[in-house]
Amino acid sequence: MSDPAVTLKDEIKQAIVRCLRLPIAPETIEDGAPLFGDGLGLDSIDVLELVLEIERTFGVAITDEETGNKVLRSVETIAAHILAHRSGEGARNAT
Repeated sequence: MSDPAVTLKDEIKQAIVRCLRLPIAPETIEDGAPLFGDGLGLDSIDVLELVLEIERTFGVAITDEETGNKVLRSVETIAAHILAHRSGEGARNAT
């Protein structure tokens, strides 16, 4: 049986590539690599698309810029946010 956290990270990578139409394979995105700047190189327009995709695909909202800055750092931070909200811990673990 596979690790749910690993499966979630794979799903996040697939969602990133799909929604942003990136010309890369999802498995080439490292879990801890920055999504913006020197990392994957995403920009502010990509943020909007990614926030909508996370909400659509995983049912988890990113409601403000401060949360977005914390959550959208890497695949790992997105996964942690989704897992926190799925477990009912919500805003307590969003920091």
